Amino acid sequence: MLEIIFTIIILFFSVVLHECAHGWVAYMLGDPTAKYAGRLTLNPVKHIDPIGTIIFPGILILLRFMGIHTVLLGWAKPVPVNFARLHNPRVGMIWVGLAGPATNFLLAIIFSRILRIDGLSLWLQDVVSLGVFINLLLAWFNLIPIPPLDGSRLVMGILPPDMTIAYMRLEEYGMFIILAFLYAGVLDRIILPLVIFSGMLLGVWFQ
Repeated sequence: MLEIIFTIIILFFSVVLHECAHGWVAYMLGDPTAKYAGRLTLNPVKHIDPIGTIIFPGILILLRFMGIHTVLLGWAKPVPVNFARLHNPRVGMIWVGLAGPATNFLLAIIFSRILRIDGLSLWLQDVVSLGVFINLLLAWFNLIPIPPLDGSRLVMGILPPDMTIAYMRLEEYGMFIILAFLYAGVLDRIILPLVIFSGMLLGVWFQ
């Protein structure tokens, strides 16, 4: 039970920092939409998404209590970004999109460095390792190039304009595509191996 509580806390604040990073980079590149919406804040209430922050993680937690192994995932309310207001919309879109995963990679590095502190109890080591795992999972998962995930912003910034328009239309069906990918085992076959490998690079071995 205690592990689930700390998982929720780490997950929630990791996704909050993820979304703040999107808004902050957009602001630095010319778009103040997130700032005017009051989203450049660490106040968790401003970032709660009813489905991604409460319902979806709640279902996964319930499945765990039922004895079904699940990887706890969730998301905060997306920070509003008007890409047309960026100084260079196509390049700016890439940087804004990468800001979230980059923040999670940075948090994973910080957690991995904390693990090197002498004298940490085994319980605390497990909690910090969980912080590494969650942030690597969030980073790699969000880099999947399916709209509206962050990896799609990189693709949109690279594709020719006519292909970008067609690609953007996928966003309407993005969540269904993502769920289909998860059902097909993309998380287990691709994302989790990337998480484990990058954890090893940071000197963290997940059980």
